[in-house]
Amino acid sequence: MLLQERRQHVLDLISRKGFATLTELAQTLEVSESTLRRDLDFWQERGLLKRIHGGAMYTGESSSLPPLEERSEKQLVEKQAIARAAAERIQDGDSILIDGGTTTLELARLLMNRPLQVVTNSLPIAQLFANSRETDLIVLGGYVYPKTGVALGPLLIRMLDDVHVHQMVMSVHGITAKGLFNSNMLLVESERHMMRRADEVVVLADHTKFGKQALAHLCELGAIDTLISDSGVAAEHRQMAEEAGVRMIVAATEHEAHG
Repeated sequence: MLLQERRQHVLDLISRKGFATLTELAQTLEVSESTLRRDLDFWQERGLLKRIHGGAMYTGESSSLPPLEERSEKQLVEKQAIARAAAERIQDGDSILIDGGTTTLELARLLMNRPLQVVTNSLPIAQLFANSRETDLIVLGGYVYPKTGVALGPLLIRMLDDVHVHQMVMSVHGITAKGLFNSNMLLVESERHMMRRADEVVVLADHTKFGKQALAHLCELGAIDTLISDSGVAAEHRQMAEEAGVRMIVAATEHEAHG
């Protein structure tokens, strides 16, 4: 296999999966790991891959993902309403696993200084609780994904073996009849493991997420327990959730609540 052909194969394999280990690549392409390291370095220099322990992840699509601050401003009123509804369901003393995201960040702000056990893979969320005397904070580690501050990958998955929580609260990029989607394969793999560590999986998604599909399929809609959205969600999407056996909660904004 010619050099450029092999390098393209390496890039294609990782871009399809989102993440690949050196061992997987070596077995698939039948080349040495030392050769693959040079190929990974080549693509990393061009901004398409990111070398992490034991392999590499595809970052070519990450340029289309706006920074967390920019995404936080979109549908802010709806996200805050969803966060309030989620916070009301959390009891003092509960253990909560909070995934990264703009809506989960709004939830975290409402949970500050409450007597809870909070487990998170999000650096922005962990920072909120770092100085709280009331909240016990456990931070999950791993490769920190650019622009999101969220830890992912094999190290995080190993840390989850000792974790069990009452609720996992997460955001997604899109929801359709096919299920839930997110923007990165490595993120999805990490989230599947996180979901298994919770008694209840709660998804926070404003109405703009419905009908949207993304790169990576996370799970069937029926694999989650509760879905919290805002009043802008269409009747057909509410019915879709109910038919999948998902508890659907529609959160009212402060204007709607007082209107």
